[in-house]
Amino acid sequence: MTALAFVFLFGPAIIDSLRLKQGKGQPIRSDGPQSHLVKKGTPTMGGLMILSGLIASTLLWGNLRNGYVWVVLLVTVGFGLIGFYDDLLKVTKQSHKGFSGKARLGLEMLIAGLACFALTRIGNGPTPTSLAVPFVNGFVLNMGWFFLIFGAFVITAAGNAVNLTDGLDGLAIVPVMIASGTFALISYLVGNAIYSAYLGVNFVPGTGELTVLCGAVIGAGIGFLWFNAPPAAIFMGDTGSLALGGMLGAIAVAIKHEVVLAIVGGLFVMEALSVIVQVASFKMTGKRVFRMAPIHHHFEAKGWAEPQVVIRFWIIAFVLAMVGLATLKVR
Repeated sequence: MTALAFVFLFGPAIIDSLRLKQGKGQPIRSDGPQSHLVKKGTPTMGGLMILSGLIASTLLWGNLRNGYVWVVLLVTVGFGLIGFYDDLLKVTKQSHKGFSGKARLGLEMLIAGLACFALTRIGNGPTPTSLAVPFVNGFVLNMGWFFLIFGAFVITAAGNAVNLTDGLDGLAIVPVMIASGTFALISYLVGNAIYSAYLGVNFVPGTGELTVLCGAVIGAGIGFLWFNAPPAAIFMGDTGSLALGGMLGAIAVAIKHEVVLAIVGGLFVMEALSVIVQVASFKMTGKRVFRMAPIHHHFEAKGWAEPQVVIRFWIIAFVLAMVGLATLKVR
């Protein structure tokens, strides 16, 4: 509620300020759907609204002595800064090409790797470097120090997958809220010795406090959706999508539900895979698998209206969240 109120109160001022400073707003891809050209001039960096509400409410209500809170929060801010710089370059150059892809990916991996190292120091016992397998009760795979690479990959992949999903008004923020609500519940259960023992999931002391961050994302996300609903008054931009994706990845690594993230965030995985398949196919054969990538543009090219694509993708995200929650009992 605090994050929601924060975005509602300060959102209009942030939008006016960004519109004034950005002038022409976010550049629209010339090779994208022609229907998007009407969005020209819409300001970007709306992630600043989400992050401000998220950070303010977390600092107010979260237990600041909890290491997990700080690690996830710092990943969120770190990825948000990378996204902010990328958005800034796009706006100032009026080009959809922003930050160097390799440099950006390297910075993301560095932040994610440091976060994973911090998580292994916060935890105790074999669990911090182990991979838990859903549907199998009590089985964990101790990855040793290789876990740092694996965890960094999960966080970085989550950030970029959400970033690729953010292409239509309201498309990314609702699935992010659905995933956050799912992980709010899982974080609470994993951080509770009684519930985790009953469900047969790994008990990770202290991770229950991450429920506060997940709740803040939902509140800030609802506030942002008010302004991002079609026709959007502001776009989330990389500032928000990278930060929120990185946050989901960091939470999944902290609570030992990395595999479940791939299920709950299956929509984001689908979007990322569509780009990978499209690029790989074009480079190897000169042919495209989809009419346009990411896949939400493919359905637009097939004649689906933008609201139709968005709402159907929301439904997919909700169903996948239910499947992800089912892993808590199907073991």
